[in-house]
Amino acid sequence: MTRRTLGQALLAFGAGWLGSSSSAKPAEGPWRMPDEAEPHRRTWMAYGASRQVWGKRLLPVVQDNLITLANTIAQFEPVTLLVRPEERASVAPRLRPQVSLLEAGLDDLWIRDTGPVFVQGPQGQRAGVDFNFNGWGDKQANAQDALVAERVCQSAGVPRLDTELVLEGGGIEVDGHGTAIITESCVLNANRNPGLSRQDVADELQRLLGIRHIIWLPGIAGEDITDGHTDFYARFSRPGAVLAHLDPDPQSYDHAVTREHAAILRRAKDASGQSLQVSTIEAPTKVRPAFDSNDFTAGYINFYVCNGAVITPEFGDPRADAQAQRTLAAHFPGRKIVAINIDGIAAGGGGIHCATQQESR
Repeated sequence: MTRRTLGQALLAFGAGWLGSSSSAKPAEGPWRMPDEAEPHRRTWMAYGASRQVWGKRLLPVVQDNLITLANTIAQFEPVTLLVRPEERASVAPRLRPQVSLLEAGLDDLWIRDTGPVFVQGPQGQRAGVDFNFNGWGDKQANAQDALVAERVCQSAGVPRLDTELVLEGGGIEVDGHGTAIITESCVLNANRNPGLSRQDVADELQRLLGIRHIIWLPGIAGEDITDGHTDFYARFSRPGAVLAHLDPDPQSYDHAVTREHAAILRRAKDASGQSLQVSTIEAPTKVRPAFDSNDFTAGYINFYVCNGAVITPEFGDPRADAQAQRTLAAHFPGRKIVAINIDGIAAGGGGIHCATQQESR
C-alpha cells in the first residue's frame, strides 16, 4: 500500500502568488516553538476543500470529516475554523458551540502548512511565523492560502514574524527543547529554498523557533505533493521519545525509506546529547474498500495532540488500528486516545495533523 501518491486532482490549479506581506514584524526573540503536547489556547482549522481540487465524489466526504474533526477536538479545547463567507451559513449549524468561525479566502484545507507556526518568547510574548507557503513548490494554486498565516495572526492578536525561508508546518517536528526532525526532501528542495544549505536552514530556524539541533531525515521528493513531510514519518511524543512510521508493503516507495529513517533516529541524539527512545507504528495493510487507491494516505503518525487527548485515524484494519492506539496510549499517558474515520481527508493525501494547527498558550 503506497502512502501519498500525487493525485492529478491536486494539480488542477496552476501556480499561485508567492510573497510576504509588508505587515510582518521584526523578530524580538529569542523565540521557541513549543512541543505540540504543551497546553494550547486553541486549534485552528480550515474548511477549505473545493470541488475543483477534490472532485464531486470526495468533496462531501472530506467536508464531513472536517466537521467531525473540529467537533472532536472541541470536546477538549476551543477550535477556530476558517470558512469561506458563502459557506458559513451551511457549516455553522453542524458545529459544537466551542467551534467559532472566521471568514477567510481559502484554496484548500491544509492549515498545518498554510497557517502560522506559533512561537513563544522568554517573557511570555507570542508571535506567529509565516513561512511563505508556495503550494508545496508551486504544485497547487495558493493565492489565497498564501495569506492564511497573516489572517490567523491578525485574528489571534499576535505579530507575524517574517523570514525568507519557504517551508510548511508539516515539514518540521520539534520537541520544544531545541531539537527538530526535518526531511531534506522537503525543506532543502529547490522548489522551496534553492541554494540553501543545511546550515542556512538551521541558522534561521534557531532564530525563529529556538532550534539548536536538527535530525535530518532524507525523505523522498516527487512522490507526493509535499515531497515527504516529516509529520508522516516521525513525531516526538515527549523530549527524548519518537514515534516513527513503518510501511510494511515491500512494493511501496516508502518501504525502504521508513526503515532508513528508523535507523537514523535510533543513532541520533537530541540537543541535550541524549539518545532517543524510538518506537515504530506500522501502517495498516488494508483500508475500507470504498477508498482503497494509490492516493490514500494510510499511516498513524499524522495524529494530533490537543489538551487532554490524542486524535488519531482509524482505517478499518482492526489489528493495525488497535496496535497504533495501544502505542499512542503508552506514549501519551493521561491523555484520551480518540480514533476517528478520516477516509475523505486520507483519500486526498493528508491526515489529521495536516488539517490542524495548534496555538500554544
